[in-house]
Amino acid sequence: MSVSPPGHELVSAGIRDLAAGHESEAALVVAMAAPRLRALGIEVPDGGGERPSHRLYELLAERDAGAAHSRYNALVRRMASFSRAAEHQRGD
Repeated sequence: MSVSPPGHELVSAGIRDLAAGHESEAALVVAMAAPRLRALGIEVPDGGGERPSHRLYELLAERDAGAAHSRYNALVRRMASFSRAAEHQRGD
């Protein structure tokens, strides 16, 4: 039985949103991490624009300017945690 790494729901949602052409927090953070995710063998659709990190911050600031910085950092940490756990499961 394989256990999904923490953050797998964020990655799954981001992949779905990218495939559907929807701009969401999940889609943008997955687009930011696409090279690392692809190196792990995860199929990540193209999308997120040229600078998904900037667009993610803008999206977060539009929703709640006061919390944008901490929310951005939390999403990035969650993606890094997922990637590290997935690498560990693979034996990288």
